[in-house]
Amino acid sequence: MATEKTGLVPDVFERAAFVRTMAIELVDYGDGWCETSQRVLPGHRQQHGFAHAGVVMTIADHTCGGAATSVVRNDQDVITVENKTSFLRPAAGDVLHARATVLRAGKSLIFVEAEVTVERGDERVLAAKTSSTLAVIPRAR
Repeated sequence: MATEKTGLVPDVFERAAFVRTMAIELVDYGDGWCETSQRVLPGHRQQHGFAHAGVVMTIADHTCGGAATSVVRNDQDVITVENKTSFLRPAAGDVLHARATVLRAGKSLIFVEAEVTVERGDERVLAAKTSSTLAVIPRAR
């Protein structure tokens, strides 16, 4: 596993045009973990006014990717091969937060879990849990 912060994790967020469009922000990361946040904009909401499931899944997925990236070599990258999100309650609030943690990093697959919380007033409420499997691939030049 990596032992210090590298430019790889921020680069994953800078290079992902869709993630920038979604306004997902990298908050912090370290060896085997990543944290992000996202303001829920009007276009991110579904018909009942909650953050859309696709929005919740996207922040979870990309945060898992950030955590996985934190444990690969500089010549490697990661890509999601499987993702399961369980929605525990509606994401009714204005800001989403995600924290992902690497459970196991193998040579070719990395297993990560994430929690997505939503701000409701002065508290954060757990809205979803994600488990993700990411493949280790060569880094594009």
